[in-house]
Amino acid sequence: MIESMIYLDERGVDRADVIHKAARAAAGLSQAGIGEGDAVALLLRNDFAFFEVLQATAMLGAYAVPLNWHGKIDEVLYILGDARPKVLVAHADLMLPLLDRLPKGLRVLVVPTPKEIQARYGISQALSEVAAGDVCWNEWLEGFEPWTGEPKRSRATMIYTSGTTGNPKAVQRVPATPEQTATYAEMLKQVYGLSQGVRALVTGPLYHSSPNAYGRQAFGLADVLVMQSKFDAEETLALIEKHRITNAVMVPTMFVRILKLPQEVRERYDLSSLKWVTHTGAPCPKEVKQELMAWWGPIVYETYGGTEVGMATVATPEDWLQHPGSVGVPTLGTRIAFYGENGELAREGEPGEIYMRVPAYADFTYLNNPQKRRDVERDGLISVGDVGYLKDGRLYLCDRRSDMVISGGTNIYPAEIEMALTQCPGVQDCAVFGIPDDDFGESLAAAVELMPGAQVTAQEIQAFLETRLAKYKVPRRIDFHASLPREDSGKIFKRRLRDVFWQKAGRKI
Repeated sequence: MIESMIYLDERGVDRADVIHKAARAAAGLSQAGIGEGDAVALLLRNDFAFFEVLQATAMLGAYAVPLNWHGKIDEVLYILGDARPKVLVAHADLMLPLLDRLPKGLRVLVVPTPKEIQARYGISQALSEVAAGDVCWNEWLEGFEPWTGEPKRSRATMIYTSGTTGNPKAVQRVPATPEQTATYAEMLKQVYGLSQGVRALVTGPLYHSSPNAYGRQAFGLADVLVMQSKFDAEETLALIEKHRITNAVMVPTMFVRILKLPQEVRERYDLSSLKWVTHTGAPCPKEVKQELMAWWGPIVYETYGGTEVGMATVATPEDWLQHPGSVGVPTLGTRIAFYGENGELAREGEPGEIYMRVPAYADFTYLNNPQKRRDVERDGLISVGDVGYLKDGRLYLCDRRSDMVISGGTNIYPAEIEMALTQCPGVQDCAVFGIPDDDFGESLAAAVELMPGAQVTAQEIQAFLETRLAKYKVPRRIDFHASLPREDSGKIFKRRLRDVFWQKAGRKI
């Protein structure tokens, strides 16, 4: 019998060991007062302990609340205050800045920071150990026999939205029906190709909804499940070869970095085991996807949706090659509609705000803010703030509604410009956004991160874009950054770049 293994980078443990620890954790959490509908917060990077907590809360019918550990202290404390978890499980080094400010009555269990993470993030051994007086997660588990109670109806992970505007909001779902659970499993097979015996790779942080959903399902199905402690382009190729990975989930920024590896590095690794790679999180430049499939073959799938609605569309490689630029067709039973600024349904091919409903997902509310749910709902469908249109039965995205720039009365969607800009020689990554302009209300600015050693001027970038875009879409201002503010997933904190300009102007629009 082949054992199912879980890896953090190259260190592996048997899945049965993780499940055994999870059962002990369920017993301990139950004794600590965790029951159905209660919350347990995770301030953890990708680690075995993450799955131990996920499995334990599922057994008890409790919510696991992953915290974005990239957030600032006040942002983490806000979520702890909003979610009101009874227990917090945290890596040792991430706990230190919070010690004197944690909510009263919160039970804290500390996980030693693994050596893999220490090396990747330059964390000292002293900061990675459990401090005297703190309760060590692993030692605490040893005090309990595995939980043997009747399994409760599992609740989905409670994910906090990224908070593009205002504070982040918790998407709290009711327990799924058996029918929804079965349909959800079929949808994950349709979107991620997850079935019994796959060998899966998780490249992004598990606090994000897509890697989280993928990882939770793969945990129960995969012969091998590999987590990266931090994304690294060449290491990703090495892990695929070493573990004969068949399935992976990534974001387009990862594709860009992998493709920009030197040719001799790309050819060093055998990737023939790969059968299914799904990307999500942001639009992928057409040229990037075409180049990747020319290398990896027609195995790159795409899904679009949101934390509130789930996976609303899927584009197979074959369908995308025939309809490049689309994010696919609706998933099982999904309804999609588009509304213009006047609130009327948009005509086919006309951009409008996207509203969706995916019946495989249980209904939700925003924790402590039910009114916000009503604000984003129309005719039984939910908006996640994106603009797009339907053509030939397929969804095409324009941009996020909040990112749209109105310059001289013209709507401009930065995502289109960013996709072109990432193709400019020497450019590693970028963000395009609107800044105050006395004449036009807003004008376009681009924050650019160059590849190591690259020397490209703003004028050269503008000239490159002028051959691909209408002139009014070419940013007037281009600033170079040694590194853009981002999460490990590759997602750029665009708000941090944009807010500097608007604060100086004394206005927000």
